[in-house]
Amino acid sequence: MVVLKYLFNVLVFPGLLFSALVGLLLSGLDRKVVARMQKRIGPPIIQPIYDFFKLLGKETIVPRAASRRTFLYAPVIGLLALVTVTLFIPIYKYTAISTVADIIVILYLLTIPAVALIMGGAASGSPYAGVGISREMVAIISYELPLVIVLLTIGKHVGMALNKGVITFSLSQIVSYQAEFGPMITNWRLIPAALALLLIIPIKVGSLPFDIAEAEIEICEGPLVEYSGAPLAIFKLNHAIKMFIMTSLFVTLFLSGKGTGILILDIVLQVLLSAVIVVISISTLKAITARLKVEQVLKFFWTYPTALALISLILVWIGR
Repeated sequence: MVVLKYLFNVLVFPGLLFSALVGLLLSGLDRKVVARMQKRIGPPIIQPIYDFFKLLGKETIVPRAASRRTFLYAPVIGLLALVTVTLFIPIYKYTAISTVADIIVILYLLTIPAVALIMGGAASGSPYAGVGISREMVAIISYELPLVIVLLTIGKHVGMALNKGVITFSLSQIVSYQAEFGPMITNWRLIPAALALLLIIPIKVGSLPFDIAEAEIEICEGPLVEYSGAPLAIFKLNHAIKMFIMTSLFVTLFLSGKGTGILILDIVLQVLLSAVIVVISISTLKAITARLKVEQVLKFFWTYPTALALISLILVWIGR
């Protein structure tokens, strides 16, 4: 029974099937909202699902100069890491796996899809992929610092209340704190950290204006330029799942609470809040902002999100 339960968690809920379906729907919502903001009709919300299965049916072409195994396995490695992350993110009181250091685990696992993208691009042997790889590395350098500071801020704030000032790295404790004292977003000290995370979500997902690695018009999708068929479908699925993971993580860190006490209703509430974050954090920026250059991205994240996260960390630290 324990084995069946873990298989269900990994393959169905909250793992592969659930996160893939919700992620693809959120991706479709993003495209639809951006189209409406630009006074276009836009594709149906379920269009990413159609695109995914269409790509699965296409022929997979491996470049002659490519390292075949790395080229084909890279998207799968990224997918496995993302599915594992979904097991650690609570949906209010429900979580498939809970540890005392799941924030650290999530932080490391969320880096793997970016590394897999770099590996796949490098294995393709394309010069366009090489340009995208260097840009993906710059993106990782730019957003990891403010993301770590945001997580430290939340951990310190909860630790002061529950662990006698010791920073907590447990998402279950963060959820329990909010169930007792209310959502983090209502605490004025944490609002700058919330704003920082809203700015981090688009680049972590790889969306405009921070899609510097793919840059479809400029460098023909960068690391993905040589991908086709099922491997490309998996990379696109990774993008969608990452969108759900990052928005769901925001909900857990800042908007969690007691919930309804009924799992199905809590799931619906989590997905709806994730959809709201997609519109606020990804769609709005995409509709009003042109794509940033590499040096602009690095300067932006080392200035604004980092500053906002540091402000919250200082306010939390001195507010003991």
